Amino acid sequence: MTADLQRYFDDHRANFLDGLRQLLRIPSISTLPEHQPDIRRAAELVAAELRQAGLHQVRLIEGDGNPLVYGEWLQAPGKPTLLCYGHYDVQPPDPLEEWLSPPFEPAIRGDDIFARGASDDKGQTYILIKAVQALLAVRGSLPVNVKFLIEGEEETGGRHIEAYARRNGRQIGAQAVVICDTEMFAPGLPTLCVGLRGLVYAEVEVTGARADLHSGVYGGVAPNPLQALAEILTGLKNAAGRILIPGFYDRVREPSPAERSAWARLPFDEERYREREIGSPELVGEAGRSIFERTWTRPTLEIHGIRGGWTGEGAKTVIPARATAKISMRLVPDLAPQEVFERFRGQVERLTPRGTRSQVRLLSAAEPAVVDPDNSYLRAAAAAMTEVFGAETVYIRSGGSIPIVGLFAEHAGIPSVMMGFGLPDDNLHAPNEKLHLPNFFGGLRAVARYLEMLG
Repeated sequence: MTADLQRYFDDHRANFLDGLRQLLRIPSISTLPEHQPDIRRAAELVAAELRQAGLHQVRLIEGDGNPLVYGEWLQAPGKPTLLCYGHYDVQPPDPLEEWLSPPFEPAIRGDDIFARGASDDKGQTYILIKAVQALLAVRGSLPVNVKFLIEGEEETGGRHIEAYARRNGRQIGAQAVVICDTEMFAPGLPTLCVGLRGLVYAEVEVTGARADLHSGVYGGVAPNPLQALAEILTGLKNAAGRILIPGFYDRVREPSPAERSAWARLPFDEERYREREIGSPELVGEAGRSIFERTWTRPTLEIHGIRGGWTGEGAKTVIPARATAKISMRLVPDLAPQEVFERFRGQVERLTPRGTRSQVRLLSAAEPAVVDPDNSYLRAAAAAMTEVFGAETVYIRSGGSIPIVGLFAEHAGIPSVMMGFGLPDDNLHAPNEKLHLPNFFGGLRAVARYLEMLG
């Protein structure tokens, strides 16, 4: 990286942090309808940042859902076009009492900035914007063409951007998409993610009587939906972590020997992982499978919440009329979300006890994705990361899901380059979410260098 560009990054550190704080203060929680005004504020602030960076044709794309934010710079004829993707929406901050500082009042402690959205994904999206701004400010132009497409529904399924990708397809007009929404395997270790698990997120509702009933008067004859729901849930997965849905594992693809060999060389301490990241007495899951296999290449089924009956203070002896559970399944390559959902729904129906009725609703879904590490855009990203961070770039998979990766591949025909600058202990979706500031500033330089290498 040239001295003038490095000097720009050094001179603007305080400005970059101030701008990031401003974005992090907006509680743009896409799962809660009452935060729609905040969603709009966040979208407008992202648009303002794109204009300040020097992008053209900046606008909000309205549609069925939260607005997309678009901007472009297309003045490098004959050079490739890179699509920059991120999201400005965030998860709810609950439980609030576990935060050491308010979730929407960014706080710097040590080398980390703490706030909801710091790592997922406002901080990382901001890296993309400011890297482009730096190149335009110092060089007056970009070495490649860029388009920005920033969404506000990633945390709720992304229906707007899905419709956009389906409708526009290859007219999106890019050769690759760069996504900063993943993590580095360890501090200082540059990392590219080449695989994501897919997702099926569903809600199961079990009903019994017409209304809540007195448990003394009707106990023993009235069906109990909470009891029925518990029986259904225990019939979906056993204590060893094996999913009990018939046919669920029929098409699960094993990782290659080369991947297993590469993962074995990663700097990983299982006990430290258990203590520092998980915080449980022991780890669970399929026996005979490594941590990386269990979190990257094996399907899972998790229960996220159960609601029903009386959960307030004191006693209220009722048999509830209904009970619901939120459940997700993470999918690996060759598992199709719709087929998995149908198998799941069939198993719920088979497990539903007599006297009760069950209903299964699909809330969101995403295809699993694996990117070819020999892709030229990925190789350039690896070279840029290695140069900036001073270590050989490693390739990993992620247990999480980024639905747009599969959508861009299917409808626009473009691969995704997942240059992540988070860390495994960033507390995504949990209290005290953070972003490691050395990664933030290193990410700015790495993205700028990547664009230079592509040009």
